[in-house]
Amino acid sequence: MLGFTPFKRHANKFNYIPRYYDPEKEAREQRRAELRGERAEDAGREYRPGQYIRTQREARAARRGCEEQQGRVRVWKMAVGAVLVLLFIYMLYPRLADAFLRSRSTAPAAAGSLQQPEAPADAFDQSQVSDVEWQEQRIVVVPNDYSE
Repeated sequence: MLGFTPFKRHANKFNYIPRYYDPEKEAREQRRAELRGERAEDAGREYRPGQYIRTQREARAARRGCEEQQGRVRVWKMAVGAVLVLLFIYMLYPRLADAFLRSRSTAPAAAGSLQQPEAPADAFDQSQVSDVEWQEQRIVVVPNDYSE
């Protein structure tokens, strides 16, 4: 019982040195504390009822304000896009359609002038009739006068 005595002069001290220190974890914990409304300067102060709720409410209001601003900008962009599309339809589309129709109507005339149309061999020859003209022809109904 050499080193044992029931009367101690001081408490046992532990000489603990952490083996691994993670500065990223410290920074992450600090950010989380700030998001909860805790600040380093508030560490010594006493808790006031509702202080975390107020900071969260203010942060939420600021975030919603930014989202509303982004929404307004998005609506303006869509409105400008719709106006541009309507201007295109109103001003350019008739001109483009007219030019397309003119080029389409002049192309068969130019092709027809190069080729000589053949005369039909008889009245029933419809080889020169286009599909559209053939569909537009009237149907002639002939009565059945045959007797058996």
